[in-house]
Amino acid sequence: MNRNRKFLAVTGLAAVLAAACSPASSSDTTSSAAAGGDASSAAGGGDASSAAGGASGDLTIWSWRVEDQKAYEKIFATYTASHPGVKITVKTFKSTEYNTILATGLAGSDGPDIAQVRSYGQLQPTIESGSLVPLDGKVDLTGWDENVIKSAEGKKDGKLYSVPLAVQTLQMFYNKDLFSSAGIEAPPTTWAEFTDDISKLAAKGVTPIAVGAKDGWTLPIVHQVLATPRFGGTAFETAVLDGSKTFTDKDFVASLDVVNGLKDAFGKNVTGVAYTDAQSLFTNGGAAMFPGGSFELGFFSNQNPDLKMGVFQVPAPDGSPSDTPVTPGYADGAFGLSTKSKNSEAGLELLKWMATKDFGQQVVDEVKQLSAVPGVTYSDPLLQQMADNYKNSPTPYLLLTDFRYGTPSGTDLLGTGIQQLLLGDKDSAAVAKDLQDGLAAWFKPGS
Repeated sequence: MNRNRKFLAVTGLAAVLAAACSPASSSDTTSSAAAGGDASSAAGGGDASSAAGGASGDLTIWSWRVEDQKAYEKIFATYTASHPGVKITVKTFKSTEYNTILATGLAGSDGPDIAQVRSYGQLQPTIESGSLVPLDGKVDLTGWDENVIKSAEGKKDGKLYSVPLAVQTLQMFYNKDLFSSAGIEAPPTTWAEFTDDISKLAAKGVTPIAVGAKDGWTLPIVHQVLATPRFGGTAFETAVLDGSKTFTDKDFVASLDVVNGLKDAFGKNVTGVAYTDAQSLFTNGGAAMFPGGSFELGFFSNQNPDLKMGVFQVPAPDGSPSDTPVTPGYADGAFGLSTKSKNSEAGLELLKWMATKDFGQQVVDEVKQLSAVPGVTYSDPLLQQMADNYKNSPTPYLLLTDFRYGTPSGTDLLGTGIQQLLLGDKDSAAVAKDLQDGLAAWFKPGS
């Protein structure tokens, strides 16, 4: 699909950063959702049609979201209730084991009909294995966010291979009570206010910003939350993709300086703090802010139901090409049709439904995430705010959406680089050069 499609906003989910897709203890779970009598198991879906006009047949769905098993069961039960010839079995696996299990399943004869697949660069090996049916002209994603659609396309052929499930947005979470106790009445709207608030919070003896720098994958997120306007956001993405700029550009180097300049706000020995420790520090009231994804919301709420949280877009740092704060986002997870499905007609009908507002709304209500489907509504005010922020001022999570198509990946390179920056082993210019040199091993501008 054309990358120049108008960047339409998503008001909708999803994870997968490791945090959003953290594995549950169970290795795999299987469950069925069926309604309206016996399901047909004929190869190819048979000739029977459901009461709703779709194809009949047994369908198996695989996913890495063990923690969402019950939510998926409930959602797909609504589909089978109106498609009595369809039986859906959902099987989930540990996130850390899923890629290998899925590759083996899709290559054999006993894999899923519908597979939950990764996004952007991590989708490409599945596409190149010939395991997924192209969906162009079969599933309608008109009006969807370009950044979301890109996550489900083949890098080489531009074809659509899956239906995106969720969107994750990146922003700053904050503890309203800690802000109030430090005399901060509202989130900052200027960089000067932001740095002044950090000083007020530190004076109260709390860590201003919780960061788990021991886990390098978190640091590109921290960088995007704090400094996207400083490197230029979407405009920089366009320039670095067409080759008119590189990651050694002065504005990108300056954006790394922003992160390094705030390291005292992250607390002592931040490179020895694990991601989970940073989460606990925030939920237990030891830190006032946490730069993270929308996927954090459910976890934070469950860990401390009494925590009064808010979210805000970090103001543009001084010297930024644009003074407009932004919300970075990316698609997280999608569902594709296996080329070896014995009920491909029924599978395609299900995927069509998964591109509708009906399905998207159920993702919001049951999975408690931002749906990839435009036009859904949110009862949770923070989810609504995150969706609105992304709608009004979106920008891609650059190193995930565009620079995971080769090895080493952009997120791996920058994660390691920021760790070295915080330790004082390298300066921002050196980190930026390492990022550019590492990506040059496989990334060619304009490709």
